[in-house]
Amino acid sequence: MQVLPFLSTTFIVISAVLVGFGWYHIVKGNRETHQKLMLWGAAFALIFFIIYMSRTIFVGNTSFGGPENIKLAYHIFLFFHIVLATVAAVFGIVTLLHAFNKRFAKHKRIGRWTAVIWLLTAPTGVVVYVLLYVMYPGGVTKPMIDAIMGW
Repeated sequence: MQVLPFLSTTFIVISAVLVGFGWYHIVKGNRETHQKLMLWGAAFALIFFIIYMSRTIFVGNTSFGGPENIKLAYHIFLFFHIVLATVAAVFGIVTLLHAFNKRFAKHKRIGRWTAVIWLLTAPTGVVVYVLLYVMYPGGVTKPMIDAIMGW
């Protein structure tokens, strides 16, 4: 099951890259390219979410297996990442709804914030992945709330 965290992290990176290019294209006035890139970015984010939640529900989350002296810092960082990701998801849905309903002034206003938050969220997700699976051996896999709280 170690492939699932790598796969879901890869989807987040792809999503962020697509959002970045989508933002670039709207700034350049390429509305059609912007729309396609943003929809693909949202699709990859949704695939990430499905993989992440499936793993969380059926397997659990991996607790931090690194040194005790950085455990608190890791959990504070993880909490920051979770808050960012949640805000980004809500903003993303609202931004997409404004676009689908052709409320482009509102879409533009919130879309800038959404993109920035998403472009901050994705790298923090990669850092969490690296800390959990690359730098340190993962701890035990257990239910989500236990892993988040460090129990």
